[in-house]
Parts: sequence; structure tokens; C-alpha cells
Amino acid sequence: MKRELDNLVLQMHAAGITYTDAVREFKKRYILEVLSRHRGNQCKAAEELGMHRNTLSRTIAELGMDSTQIRQGMRRPPTSVRPARMARPGLQIVSGGR
Repeated sequence: MKRELDNLVLQMHAAGITYTDAVREFKKRYILEVLSRHRGNQCKAAEELGMHRNTLSRTIAELGMDSTQIRQGMRRPPTSVRPARMARPGLQIVSGGR
């Protein structure tokens, strides 16, 4: 992983990306990754990141990230949008009648 990071840093430097922009992009990606693991739950993400939830919320705002969009992107789609479940082979669905 260190080699990959070294290569990325070299590429970013060669492309003329400033330190400030590089750090900003890293923070965005890292926070999004942790948030996705916790399905948008900022309290749990902040705990994993080792910061207070208010600090995470403020950092998200400073980075120009839309917390509403983040939360909505992590939710399961409504039932009407989800694919239908397939019955397992060998099981029959029988209507309830006597």
C-alpha cells in the first residue's frame, strides 16, 4: 500500500496539484469511505475517525460535501425500486385457502 501511495503522490505532484487540494481530496475520499461503511451514520463514522460528531459535521461542511446527499446515498432504495426477491428453488408459494 505504501508503494501505491508513493506513486499517487508522485503523480499528483507531476500534475501540479497543490498540497492544499491534495489534502482536501484525501479528506473527502477518506470521510466518504468511512461514512459508507456506517451507512451514512455520522456518529459511528466520527467514532471510527477518532473525532467528535460535531467536528465531523463541520469538516463535511468545510469540504463542501452535502451531508443530506451523503445520507440519502447510503440508504436502501424504497421497496418499489428494489428488485423483486426470487423464490428459492424447490419452494412453492401457495395462496392461503382452505
